[in-house]
Amino acid sequence: MKKSLLIGSTLAPAILLLLSGCTTRTVYVERPPAPPPPETVVVNEAPPPPQKEVIVEAPQPGLYWTPGYWSWQGRWIWIGGRWAPRPYARAVWVPGHWAHRGHAYVWVPGHWR
Repeated sequence: MKKSLLIGSTLAPAILLLLSGCTTRTVYVERPPAPPPPETVVVNEAPPPPQKEVIVEAPQPGLYWTPGYWSWQGRWIWIGGRWAPRPYARAVWVPGHWAHRGHAYVWVPGHWR
């Protein structure tokens, strides 16, 4: 009798403890806000011609070459090309460029397609 009482008093809390871990709850995860649109850059002078870049072998598989470009930071600064991971298997990088609009040049950012 004492043995069954001891087993029952030990087993019941253990079962309750196990069952308490079997509950589910719904977790809502908020997505971070979308990044703000890039600032429009307008310049009154044409960018220099693109610089020649030596493209070496990718340091690891799955990377895609994104070429360099001229950036306006009060003066023209060359931003060298780099290897970037593709967001999905067949993604292709469409390079950014300076579009001539009226009497100014407007930066059109590159993007994955």
